[in-house]
Amino acid sequence: MRYQNLPSTVFKKNRKEFSKEMLPNSIALLASNDIQVTNADDSMGFAQNNDLFYLSGIDQEETLLLLYPDAYKEENKEILFIKETNEHIKIWEGEKLSAEQAKDISGISRVEWVDNFEKILQLMAFEADNFYLGHNEHIKRVTKDVETRQDRLIKWCKRKYPLHDYFRAAKITRSLRQIKSKEEVDMIKKAAAISIQGFKRVLQKVEPGIKEYALEAELSYKLIKEGAQRHAFKPIVASGSNACALHYNNNDDFCKEGDMILMDFGVCYGNYNSDTTRCFPVNGKFSKRQREVYSAVLRCLKKGSALLKPGVVPKDYEEQMASLVETELIGLGLLSQEDIDNQDPDNPLYKKYFMHGTAHHIGLDVHDVGLYSRPLERGMVLTCEPGIYIAEEGIGCRLENDYLITINGNINLTEEMPIEIEDIERLMEKDQ
Repeated sequence: MRYQNLPSTVFKKNRKEFSKEMLPNSIALLASNDIQVTNADDSMGFAQNNDLFYLSGIDQEETLLLLYPDAYKEENKEILFIKETNEHIKIWEGEKLSAEQAKDISGISRVEWVDNFEKILQLMAFEADNFYLGHNEHIKRVTKDVETRQDRLIKWCKRKYPLHDYFRAAKITRSLRQIKSKEEVDMIKKAAAISIQGFKRVLQKVEPGIKEYALEAELSYKLIKEGAQRHAFKPIVASGSNACALHYNNNDDFCKEGDMILMDFGVCYGNYNSDTTRCFPVNGKFSKRQREVYSAVLRCLKKGSALLKPGVVPKDYEEQMASLVETELIGLGLLSQEDIDNQDPDNPLYKKYFMHGTAHHIGLDVHDVGLYSRPLERGMVLTCEPGIYIAEEGIGCRLENDYLITINGNINLTEEMPIEIEDIERLMEKDQ
């Protein structure tokens, strides 16, 4: 395994907190993700279902978790089902988890082979009144019409046990997962530390004429070398006007003399993610206008991140961030106070240059689960990412850090990633 496992006590605690929220005499079933295929006999690899990982720590396909806190028999309260290996699998795919290894990782004493799931479930299903089933309930989910392993489990369960009552496991996990344990924060810090190393490496490699994907490759080199699983998302390496497309990630253009690069990137380490954005000049020196725009966004980041503290409602925070950006747009000569005084309040003018939100939860998902109607609390981890995009000038700038909410405010988990203009220019000097 590339990463150091979290201690099983983390997953034991997560299961205990999850079980507290279940109705009496209920069974919870959570399934792993599928391995997604491409063409012929190839696949895109495997990424675990994050709710299942949160409750078990198991990072392997064909896994099922059964929780029945009120089971009459102690052995039925927690059961982990994993894939049984054989000589054919060992030869072609390598080792899978043994039952003993799965026990050590999860802290679950009863581990069964997944082929026995249906038979074992039936032995206790008719004693239970309710089922909690997992599903991807993210507001931005992109599964669309693709049927997942969770979808198949829901269909199967309702067909076999139609008279039970059904509830949403994700309603519980989205609440629990918003508050990170110390161990989870440490994993996010590790992901961030690798991001920081990758960024510094990129600053040493960039020069006029280099391809955007060559800089992406430098990020990939560093994260693989440091034992990360993958990029948290496909990196955005957007030079010049490409930076004005918010989710540009073709990364196939030349980085030209006089342009500024926007690089939005993250690392997934142990299934936990970082998410950071930095901007820097191709030639190592910010132009006067680039410096003005960059400084405006940096002021928004510094002032806006200070607003991330317990009790703050995300909607109110976003409104304050929009106001900060609006002020900077006036300073940059892009808007006037008269324009703002006469604008349509339902279509504010700042949205021409700043069209996205500035904070999202981060953890097992880059855009982690949770309700944005919930005020911020100690233990939450969020990004802050203001931006200004001036298409007519070919300049797009966004700056982003990751923050842990504490009793007294927040801690910047990406503090060591250079962000001041002077530091970036110094690190880009080729003769150092």
